[in-house]
Amino acid sequence: MFTTLSKINKSTKEDRISFIAVCEERFDSAVSNVVKTFLSDSDYDIVMLAGPSSSGKTTTAGILANNIKMSGRNAYTVSLDDFYLNRDDIPVNEDGLKDYENVTALDIELIHRCFNELIVNRKSELPIFDFKTGMRSDMTKHIELGKDDVIIVEGLHALNPVITQGLDEHHLYRIYISVSSRITGDDGKILLNKRNLRLIRRMIRDYHHRNASVEQTLFMWQGVMKGEDKFLFPFESNADIKINSFHAYESCIFRSEALKLLEKVEENSEYFAKVQELIGALSLFEEIEPSLLPEKSLLNEFLN
Repeated sequence: MFTTLSKINKSTKEDRISFIAVCEERFDSAVSNVVKTFLSDSDYDIVMLAGPSSSGKTTTAGILANNIKMSGRNAYTVSLDDFYLNRDDIPVNEDGLKDYENVTALDIELIHRCFNELIVNRKSELPIFDFKTGMRSDMTKHIELGKDDVIIVEGLHALNPVITQGLDEHHLYRIYISVSSRITGDDGKILLNKRNLRLIRRMIRDYHHRNASVEQTLFMWQGVMKGEDKFLFPFESNADIKINSFHAYESCIFRSEALKLLEKVEENSEYFAKVQELIGALSLFEEIEPSLLPEKSLLNEFLN
């Protein structure tokens, strides 16, 4: 795998189209192998897909569903985010801020009821959360599973035993997805660690989809990291299989957009040192034009 700066830049300069294709094929192959493993045991019909922020859970859930459909079984995707409590009922952290990373921010009782109904009765009415109002919608999502249908549940807490407590384990298949590679220099020094690679993804996504500045993302990132440390990483070992969503060319294709956003942060910002660290690392990469990003790439979840 291309995980050193020199190999990434060399591949980019020599043939960026082929480099992108190799990276995309690596990820597609990993997902296909997961589906083959899953389908080898027909008892499983609920996939619990967990991973940290900006690991590509949403896109991967869709890819898994499409691959399962191509095998002849129907598949539905569900986000645990739709089970959020109404904004006023979200617990607060030690700083007095709403703690959306806490598993107790979800309606655990409703999760258990809906998933038990899907296992026992093969149908349920699932909630829909309206993120604009911060309230649960009056509408619901009806899911009715056929004999061989599959439901893919994605979310930060999907591997947390609190979520699956009381459910028939024979129905559950657990997947963990994350950026599991880091980029180093030829001297072995880490240039971009796994968390910083995800942070760059999130900064770009937040700007495009949530109208958030780099500083706003960095402010939220502190709580995100605490939530991952407390509510995700301790349960990573519960996964039946893992997927690495790292794309070796991503720093090249994110470079221009990320630098443009980072350079807006002023020197008096409390995050200036972190911003300079990221600018210093990203500036070392050869640039790949975003227009070369394949239409079906997982990286579209962040860039477009």
